[in-house]
Amino acid sequence: MPIRLGRKSACRLPATRLRIKQRIGVPPQSRGSTGGAHCPDIFELRDGRFAVIGTERTAEIRRAHPGMRALAPSEIVVVVDRCTLASAKVDIPDN
Repeated sequence: MPIRLGRKSACRLPATRLRIKQRIGVPPQSRGSTGGAHCPDIFELRDGRFAVIGTERTAEIRRAHPGMRALAPSEIVVVVDRCTLASAKVDIPDN
């Protein structure tokens, strides 16, 4: 399934090359999302990278941590809850 990116592209590859291989971790419904309003998720892409659905918090993080490393124009800070990342841990390869 292709990933549709929002206002900023996460990388410079064409969207047709960003193909999902599998969900990493359990579906949002299994983590308590019943209405779809809070659905962070993690996917492994076919090329080995990962796509993360979370809340965009770039400006907030930059204000709180002004010494944070510079971001490329195509990068944003995405926040996911601990439960989402912890549920994905078992599916993330060591190498």
